[in-house]
Formats: sequence, C-alpha cells, structure tokens
Amino acid sequence: MHKDLEEYQGKVPDKLLAELEEKCPAGKLKKAAKKLYEEYTAARIDAGESVGIVAAESIGEPSTQMTLNTFHFAGAAEMNVTVGLPRVVELLDGRKEIKTPMMEVYLKAPYNKGKDLRELALALKETSFNELVKEFNLNVVDLKIDAKLNTERMKEINVTSATIIKALEKAVKGITIKADGDDLSIKLKGGEDKSLNELYRVKEAVRKVYVSGIKGITQVLPVRRKEEFIIITAGSNLKKVLELDFVDTTKTTTNDVQEIRDVLGIEASRQAILNEVTRVFEDQGIDIDIRHIMLVVDTMTV
Repeated sequence: MHKDLEEYQGKVPDKLLAELEEKCPAGKLKKAAKKLYEEYTAARIDAGESVGIVAAESIGEPSTQMTLNTFHFAGAAEMNVTVGLPRVVELLDGRKEIKTPMMEVYLKAPYNKGKDLRELALALKETSFNELVKEFNLNVVDLKIDAKLNTERMKEINVTSATIIKALEKAVKGITIKADGDDLSIKLKGGEDKSLNELYRVKEAVRKVYVSGIKGITQVLPVRRKEEFIIITAGSNLKKVLELDFVDTTKTTTNDVQEIRDVLGIEASRQAILNEVTRVFEDQGIDIDIRHIMLVVDTMTV
C-alpha cells in the first residue's frame, strides 16, 4: 500500500483504499485520501441513530405510490406474477404461501441455445391423467370407466400405457385396469357391491392422478433471455428441478424465498429477498437506498 494511505488504515475500509490507489494518480493520492476519509466519516451514522425508523420511512413512503396489480405473461393465460405493493408485502411478511410462485430455469449447453427446448419444457410440467385422455366414457351397467388415451401427447412427454397404469394403481385403491391399444378400462373391484356414486368418485380421482413431470409446475413458457433460452414456470419445486441433469444449478432460481431457505439455506434466502424487493422497486421507477432494504432483510434473517 502507498505510504500516503497508511495513516488511514483501520479508519477507512481497505477495499476503498485499494480502489483509490488503483484509480488515483500518485501525486494526488494524499489529498484524495483525506477527502475520502472526510466523506466516509460524514456518511457513517451516529451512535443512537434511529436506523429502524429511518429505514421504515425510506421504504414506506414510496410504497404508497406503487401499483396494486399482477403482471401477465403473454402466451400463457396461467402465467401471472404478483408485482407492486402486494409483492413487497408478500416478501417482507415472509409468507409461507405466495400467490404466484414461479421459477426461472436456466439450462446447460447446448440446451440453452434452443436444442430440445420444447421437450425439456414439457418434461418439467406436471402432467395428470386427465391431460393424457381424449375422452372418458362411463359404463353404468358393468360399473367401469373407459378412457381413450391421447397417444400424441404421450409421445411428447415420453410416457407409456404401462407408466400410466402403474401411476393409477398406486394412487387409487380398489380398481383393476386393463389396456387394449389406446383404450384403458378401469373397473371397480367387487363391482356388484359398488354404487354409481362410487364410480363417479373414482372417475374424479383418476382424472387428478399425477403421471409425470415435476409436482407443483403447472405451466411452462420457454423464452429468450439475451443470448440464451430459459424456461419460466408457473409453480415452483426448486429441490426437484435442481436434480435434473440439463438444468444450470448455479443460476436457476424461484421467487419463493421460503423454498430457497429450505433448499439452499438462510444466506441464499436473504440474498433472494434483497434481490426481489430491489427489483420490484426498480420496476416501479422508485429509488431506495439499498442499505435501508438490507437492514430490514438482515433483521428478517438474523
């Protein structure tokens, strides 16, 4: 370190001194260091300053000018994201269940350049039995349900009849299933003793059975972000998504800070809250000193 800066060691952060030494000519270093010390001292808060109240005023007053709406993603009716004041309240309250959970899934090369993008997006989406069936028919005489499978849809997500049957038998008890080409026949065990109401109950139950994809991901939307493609999702399941081999685990994130805490830890959750709150205010054109937001976030995650 330059001799003109040595007297300020311990008085000014080393990072600022190093930056000053790098950018300032040696002849002006002594004068610049003195000015830096004065500015740094003036910027520090006084002992006993009501920092909580100052931070509350800094965040609270601009918040009254924020919008109260949700942002809609073009191209998918289900893709809505909470923004504005409701999102700030959601974040700073630390809500366990947020209104519009979503993820930004970054992909590894070569998939981030568009390779197999549609197939990967469909592999993420949670698919129920109802989405793989063209039509249901109830046979009230034999008390059975006939389902005609959508083979094109099954090929898109790489699902076979055997996979579907296994999922149905695991999720719904008291049924037997027979496959005949594209048709599935679902019959109640002990059919003569069962009622028509029971048949309707089973029909509704099998419609909702999870077959493939990642639970919680209800919609997917591939988009181009600068020089790469990413997948935006409605719904979130960070733990399962990070297990996929084509996902870039270093950049993929969710807007559910509670989930980030559970999967990645409290420090990651702290940074996520800071990023999300800052982004909401920036999108609204509101400038707030980040140190006020940091004070609130640090208090939340201490």
